Amino acid sequence: MNMTVILAAQTGFTLLIGLVFLILLIWVFWPKKGGLAILTRMRENSQKAMLEDSLKFMFDCEYRHTSCDMLSIAGNLDISADKASEVTERLLSMGLINMDGQIVSLTDIGRSYALRVIRVHRIWERYFADETSINQADWHNAACRIEHHVTVEDTEKLAAQMGHPVFDPHGDPIPTPTGELPAPTGLPLNHMEEGQIGRIIHIEDEPRSVYEQLVVLGLYPGMQVYITDVAENKITFAADGDECSLTPLFANHITVEPVTEKEAIAEKYELLSSLQIGENAEVIGISPNCRGQQRRRLMDMGIVPGSFVSAVIKSASGDPVGYRVLGTTVGIRVREADLIFINRKN
Repeated sequence: MNMTVILAAQTGFTLLIGLVFLILLIWVFWPKKGGLAILTRMRENSQKAMLEDSLKFMFDCEYRHTSCDMLSIAGNLDISADKASEVTERLLSMGLINMDGQIVSLTDIGRSYALRVIRVHRIWERYFADETSINQADWHNAACRIEHHVTVEDTEKLAAQMGHPVFDPHGDPIPTPTGELPAPTGLPLNHMEEGQIGRIIHIEDEPRSVYEQLVVLGLYPGMQVYITDVAENKITFAADGDECSLTPLFANHITVEPVTEKEAIAEKYELLSSLQIGENAEVIGISPNCRGQQRRRLMDMGIVPGSFVSAVIKSASGDPVGYRVLGTTVGIRVREADLIFINRKN
């Protein structure tokens, strides 16, 4: 009797193992949704991302009039030289690039492809900056993750919802749907001379370690800078009333457009945080460095160009301050008031 039970149990266990194995086998080879299909898609997506990242880098080199070879591609993508060689051979076979020795260049088809990817990337960066609470230092990586998977159609719908933006949040122009892109302008900050005035038009977002440092300093496209000192190992400038010093390496990641003193004077403004109790002012605008939910919150309060604001009361700690806007008293913290530009009224 016991032997019969044991044999039955062993048979049942064997059948169970066989059933599990059969289910696993079916899952592995199930069309479109099986494990093998998933792994194949992951590998294809990874290859597609690498090819598109390579095309973006090649276009960037072309746009900035610098040469591009397999070693620079390997360095930019953080891959081995052998892997970079495989990538360029694949692109060559697809008719997307030309090669002259070690120098790589885009074909017309490759350039068009690169511009489509760049347009998708920059539109999504604009979306993450203006419509979400994603950290500023993460906009680029978030766009990198989505650009290889989202459709052009969905991106164009998003662009329409945002009013067809022409610049990304770092100051880079967004290619048009037909692939048009203006020529680069401006010069690196470390090429400015003492006494010159400039307006930041672009902040490079790679590498992240450098970009994060520039974000901490509160620098943003549209900010006016006045060069106070240029030395071999640093450049010092005033921006929004604060003095900043950067090494040439960091300053090289900032592109500025020189402005005349007359233009600079016309752009002078005061900050809401400078308004004393009992004083009145007209709102000129909100700093481009104020984005997403924070910007929408201020606009919902009535902080929009042309509105009038009065400082009416301070909290015991001095922060926040109560301001009268559109017949309502609202509390605005000093760090937010530092982002609101005003014209003081008598």
